[in-house]
Formats: sequence, C-alpha cells, structure tokens
Amino acid sequence: MPRLTTRLVLLAALLAFAQNVFAIDQQKVLSALQTVVMVRGYNDTGGLSYGSGVVVAQNKVMTNCHIFRSTKQPWIAHGEDTYDVFSVQADRWHDLCLLTTSNLPFKPANIVMGHDLKRGQDIISIGHSNGAPSPLTSAGVINSTYTFEGGRVIRSNAAFRMGASGSGIFDVEGNLLGINTFKTPGRHAYFYSLPIEWLADLEKLPVETTFPIKGKAFWEEDDDKKPFFMQIALPEINQDWPKLAKIAQNWINSDPNNSDAWYELGNAQENMQQTEEAKAAYKKSVMLDGSNTDSLFRLGAIAQSAGDKAVVHDINVAIANISKDLAQEYSHMLGCDMEC
Repeated sequence: MPRLTTRLVLLAALLAFAQNVFAIDQQKVLSALQTVVMVRGYNDTGGLSYGSGVVVAQNKVMTNCHIFRSTKQPWIAHGEDTYDVFSVQADRWHDLCLLTTSNLPFKPANIVMGHDLKRGQDIISIGHSNGAPSPLTSAGVINSTYTFEGGRVIRSNAAFRMGASGSGIFDVEGNLLGINTFKTPGRHAYFYSLPIEWLADLEKLPVETTFPIKGKAFWEEDDDKKPFFMQIALPEINQDWPKLAKIAQNWINSDPNNSDAWYELGNAQENMQQTEEAKAAYKKSVMLDGSNTDSLFRLGAIAQSAGDKAVVHDINVAIANISKDLAQEYSHMLGCDMEC
C-alpha cells in the first residue's frame, strides 16, 4: 500500500475512534502521527525487542531507556524503512534516552514547554502497542498531574501496552506533552507519561555509544521508596482505604502544601465514612489549588447529600470557570437536569 494511502487510512481510523470523544485538529494530529517511530533491537538471547519513540529534533528520537537493557545494537524503524542508531544520551533515573540517527526524513513533534495541563484535558496516546508496525492511537483524558523533579508527570486513562514504551502523549492539536512510560497492573490500570520538560536536561548529558543501557528508574524503586503519587495508586485501585489514608498522611507530612495529597486523604476518609474529616481534607486541597476539580467534585457530592443546594451551585460555578465540559460532567454526576 502506498505510504500516503497508509497515512490516510491511519488518520481515518483515528478520526473514527475519536470523533465521538472530542474535536481534534485533523492535520495536526496526522503530523503528530508521523513523528512516532518504532525502536527495535536484538536482545541477549537472540530475540527481538521493541519499543516506540518520538522524533523531537532533526535525527533525534526520544524514548525510554528501559527498552535497551538487553539490546546491544538498536535501530529505528518506520514502516519498512530502518535507520541506524549511532549514539545515545541517557537519563537512567528518569528513564529517558535521546537517540541520534541520520537521514531521518520526519519533522520533529511540536513541543510547547510549560504547557498548561489540566485535569479532564483531552489527549491522544500514539505508539506501537503490542509491536504493531503502524502506530496505534488511544483517546483519553488527563486524570491528574504530579510535580516531580522539575516536571509534571501525567496520569491519564489513554491506554498503552507493551511495545508503546517511549511513545508520545499529545493534545488534540498535536502538541507533544510527554513520553508514555509505565502503568499499574490490572484491568483498571493507571497510565503514566513522563514530562517533555525533562528533554532540556537530557540534551545536556554526555553522548554514549555503547549499549545495553543499564540502570534503575525512579518508578522501579521499592514501593516504600517510590514517589507518593505512585504509592497511592494500588491502594486506590484496590479500594484499600486504610492503607490509602496512611500513605496520604505520610505524603502530607512530607509535603503539607500538596493539593493532591489532601485530596487522597479525603478520598480515603470519605470511603471510610469519615465525612466531616473528608470534607475538611477536600477544602484544604482546594485552598491549596483552586483548580483541583477532583476535590471540588467530592465537595459537591457531600453538599448534595447534606441538602446544601447553595454550596452545590457555588461549586458548579467554580468548576465551570475551569472547564465547561467538567461542569456538565459535575451536573450529570449529581443528577441535575441542566446545571446545578
């Protein structure tokens, strides 16, 4: 199949999947699709390892370092075309590698540093999940972002699978927001993407020419050494509310001005029927970050249960000032006919 036809088929599939989810800029998303490549290499046992990458500069591909731990000589692939990898700059702790190749004919992804990421923001994940030769797309929203070591780690519900490590998460205008890297286990997984802001420091690291790339990433630490935003994931998914409350409290003790930590404490307390304590935690969360719609949603639900229509309405106004779509979701959650 001719390449242009293939691209149009890929875009048509993307649009068919996403058209009922959100409005997208077709041309910009098609351009983003062309920045995603496959990264391949033979491992120590002779098997073929694979991951994904995103073109971020001329002849430069950003990906995850963990896909090179048993690969002596990787290469970049796009369709039937292959490109040798000559060197790498590796940030092992942050699990980001910047590959250098030559004659790569694709324009870099559009990158907007300091992008204003918001909860509920529509996003698209594009990568070679399951080693598919053509990049696959997954639509979703940002569930939360976590400030960590100079960037904001993104948690979303845009699914990616094995083979998509190092792929891109984009907004609906095709801007690269981050690099898809790890997920929690299980059916109701959380999906995490590393911040594109870390590219600036990655570009300053020494150039290496030897593979494999060894070294533990922060997200592979023992559970009690992981960042708190990771420690809360499994207790939340498994509805282990006492454990979630304990971790959230430890998070608050470490960082008392973290809005997400207070939300998680409130979430645990509310599910343990400690309504007044939860209400206080949610209020503290909103005081620290007025755009924390997770906490606003729960405060609205508590107010509705108490029959406090004025607070329900005030929260609806506050959410609408952040996002009209989220305000509609809030109204729908509380069963209001139009708006609360």
